[in-house]
Amino acid sequence: MVSKPSAVNGARIVGQRYLRSKQQANPEGRMPLFDHLRELRNRVVKISLAIVAGGVVGWVYYNRIWSFMQRPYCQAVGYCKLNTFGHSLIYSGVMDGFYLHIKIAVLAGTIATSPVWLYQIWAFVAPGLYAKEKRWTFAFIGTAVPLFALGCFFAYLAMSRGLKFFLSMSGGGLTALFTADSYLGYWIAMIVGFGLCFEVPLFLVMLNLIRVITHERFRKWRRLIIFLIFVFAGIASPSPDPITMLVLGGTVAVLVEVAEVLIYLNDKRWARTHPDLNAGLSDNELAPVEAPEPVEAADR
Repeated sequence: MVSKPSAVNGARIVGQRYLRSKQQANPEGRMPLFDHLRELRNRVVKISLAIVAGGVVGWVYYNRIWSFMQRPYCQAVGYCKLNTFGHSLIYSGVMDGFYLHIKIAVLAGTIATSPVWLYQIWAFVAPGLYAKEKRWTFAFIGTAVPLFALGCFFAYLAMSRGLKFFLSMSGGGLTALFTADSYLGYWIAMIVGFGLCFEVPLFLVMLNLIRVITHERFRKWRRLIIFLIFVFAGIASPSPDPITMLVLGGTVAVLVEVAEVLIYLNDKRWARTHPDLNAGLSDNELAPVEAPEPVEAADR
C-alpha cells in the first residue's frame, strides 16, 4: 500500500515531467494560427460583454452622467434651464434622444470597464513578450493611464472657457442653439485632445530609452520642442481661445521639463553601464544598437 506523501510526491514528479515534455516539444511557446484566432475571438467576446454590461449600467444612470457632462455648458451659458432658448441643449430628430442615450451609455460603459478590456488586451499580448518587455509594458501603462487621466481633468476644466469663446464669436442679435450631439462631439474631442497632449512627455522618455533621443540632442532642440508643444496644443484643443491653449501648452511644457530630467538621469546611467559604446562618438551620432542576448524560454 502506497502512503499518502509518496502518492503526492509521485503526482508532482509526473506533473513536472509533463510540463518539461511540453516545453521540449514547443520550447518557444508558439501557437498555431487558428489557436491565435480562437484566442483573439474569446478576448473580443469578453471585451464586448464587459462593454455591454457597462453600457447597461450607463443607461440606468444616464441622467446623472449626462448632467455631469453638461456642467461645462451650463457654466458657459450662465445656467441651464429646460426648454429655454440659449440655456439648454436641443435635438431636432425624432430618434436623436434615443441615439444620445445609446452613445452616452456606450461611452460610460467603455470608460467604466477599461480595466477589464485593458487586461484582456494584455492577456492576449503578454504570452509573446519576454520578461524584460513585460516590465517595460507595465511601466508604460502605469504612467500613460495617469497622464491621460490628468489630461482629461484639465480638459473638463477648460471646456466652459472654450464654449464661452465660441459664444462670444456669434455677435449680437443671435441666439446660439447647440445640439446635444454636437456638444457631445466637442466634449469627446476635448477629452481626447488633452489626453494625447499629456502623453507627449512619456513619448519623449520612451524615445530616449530606445536611444533615439539623447539629452544632448534634447537640449539643443528644447526651444523647437516647446514651440511644437504649443502648436500641437492648439491643434489638439478644439477651442481656439488663447487661454485654453496656454493652459494646455504650459502644463505639458512643465511635464516635458520633468521628462528632460529623466532623460538626463537615464543618459548618465547609460554612460556608466556602456562606456565602450559612447567612446569616440560626437553629439550628433547615435550609439550603436547592441545585439540582443539570447533569452531562454523560461524568461517568457
